[in-house]
Amino acid sequence: MKPLASLIAICAPTLPVAVQGEVAQSDASGFVVHGEADVETSPAETWAMLVQPSLYWSDSHSWSGDVSNMSLSAVTGGCFCETIPGGELRPAGSVEHMRVVMAAPYRQLTMRGSLGPLQAEALTGTLTVQLEDYYGGTRITWDYVVGGYARFDLTEIAPVVDGVIAEQMNALADRLGRVREE
Repeated sequence: MKPLASLIAICAPTLPVAVQGEVAQSDASGFVVHGEADVETSPAETWAMLVQPSLYWSDSHSWSGDVSNMSLSAVTGGCFCETIPGGELRPAGSVEHMRVVMAAPYRQLTMRGSLGPLQAEALTGTLTVQLEDYYGGTRITWDYVVGGYARFDLTEIAPVVDGVIAEQMNALADRLGRVREE
C-alpha cells in the first residue's frame, strides 16, 4: 500500500465528519488548516485546560493509546510529549509531539512539530492556538501550518490532518462549554 493510502486508512476511520475544520490553503509544498470555537470560559480557564492535553486529546491519536501519558510544559522550549510504557519484552519509550516556541498565557500558544505519521516525513508543522475575550467567554482560533517534503501528496492528506486537529480542538471546546450558534 502507498504511504498516503496507508495514512488515510489508519486515520480516516477515527475521524467524525462533523468535526472537520477548514483546509484554508493547500498545494504541493504544504497546507494550512484552520478552525475556531467559542466557549463559555474565560481566557484564563481556557488556557488552564489547553495546556493539559491529557484532559481533552483523543486516545486514538496518541502513540501509547492512553492520553494520560501526555504532558505539556507550556514555556518556551517546553515539550508536548508522551511517555510510552514499556512491557515485558520492550523498554519504555517516549515521543515529542511538538516543542513550544511561544507561550503567552491566556492569549497564545505556538508549538512546532509534525504530529503523528507526519513525523516520518521531512515536514515541519507550526500549531498556533489563540485565545481572545469574546462576549464574556473565549474565542479559540487555531491554525496548523505544515510544509516541507513528503512521500505523498500533501493536498490529499490535508483534510485528514484537518480532521485530527479539529477533533482535538473541538473536544477542548466541548469540555470547556462550547457556545452553540443558533
